[in-house]
Amino acid sequence: MIKILNTLGLSVALSLCSAGLTNASDVELPETVSWTAYNVGSSGYGQSVAIGKALQDAYGVTLRVVPAKNDVSRVVPVIRGQIDFSAAGSGVFYAAEGVLGWAKPELGPQRLQMVASATGTNCLALGTAADANIKTAADLKGKRLPWVIGSPALQSNVTAFLAYGGLTWDDVIRVDVSGFDAAWKAILNDQADAMTSFTSGGGTELDASPRGLHWLSTPHSEDENWDRMQTVAPHMAKRLATSGTNISKDNPLECGGFPYPILVTAPDQDAGLVMNMAGAITEQFDNYVSAEPAAAGWASDRQNFEWVLPYHDGAVAFWKSQGMWTDGAEANNQYLLKRQSVIASAWDALEDKSPEGFEERWMEARLKALTTAGMPAYWEK
Repeated sequence: MIKILNTLGLSVALSLCSAGLTNASDVELPETVSWTAYNVGSSGYGQSVAIGKALQDAYGVTLRVVPAKNDVSRVVPVIRGQIDFSAAGSGVFYAAEGVLGWAKPELGPQRLQMVASATGTNCLALGTAADANIKTAADLKGKRLPWVIGSPALQSNVTAFLAYGGLTWDDVIRVDVSGFDAAWKAILNDQADAMTSFTSGGGTELDASPRGLHWLSTPHSEDENWDRMQTVAPHMAKRLATSGTNISKDNPLECGGFPYPILVTAPDQDAGLVMNMAGAITEQFDNYVSAEPAAAGWASDRQNFEWVLPYHDGAVAFWKSQGMWTDGAEANNQYLLKRQSVIASAWDALEDKSPEGFEERWMEARLKALTTAGMPAYWEK
């Protein structure tokens, strides 16, 4: 059973884990742990609450889940040590890279590190109106695609699918919309033709409408197309979806995606606390997934140890104790830790952080630092 943990217990627990601890039941937690999550009503919030209920029932531990409306309000309190963890989305990748909405003097790159994540049986796909006859990504040429104002992450997702088809925004008709919901409404109203969404959370209205729904497949055998997509969105990974609107085990979709939620923390977070949180999530899986089936992606065998964020030392110790941490995972982790150091050093060396023209100066400095280190920049503006 997980017990209440003091500072000495944290150090002892980490030492035991590093020495080969194999039972998640040997980990310990403090009386209260805090997470930020997406807003109330979101899948991420629901999964976090279900995990909290399981911890409360099993160990008397209170998991305080704080809903936050955007990536900044989810991540910054964790970096500042005000909150222990964040159950975040793919925006943590942009935060770690210091790009898009994070390329600002008051923000910059954040050294976020992973604990665990949920990889579901759905995927992030491009939902298209069936009557638009978009069968391949190349068919997007000349079509109407939503551009969500003020949402670089959503813009980047659509850009990735264009890149998969060898296209850019110059090849399509850009339709400016105010938000994600507005983008799908535009398709329903025949003002746009396609938009990204998780297959399990979108497309139902379009499917029931006269236009109909067709998910665009991104076949895993199309290596050149995938290379182009991952140049724009390196956080996208190949996945076979078996859940979603019109998707099932009998009618799967070759597609891509990224973990959600992604449990991250600050690099200076206590390693024992991180190790024990990973253990608690693993140990209580059956209990919280029975209450919230959407949380099935937290299963140990669905962890992605070679994604685009490094794992915290405490998490590495736990996953090693479970026999799941491979040489490939370690090599990837060391590379990502070095990448974060290169980006952080470039940020620290940038003397002029005045607002005017800042993003251009920062992206230039970032590009130079990464190129010098022999690492891809991904964003080159």
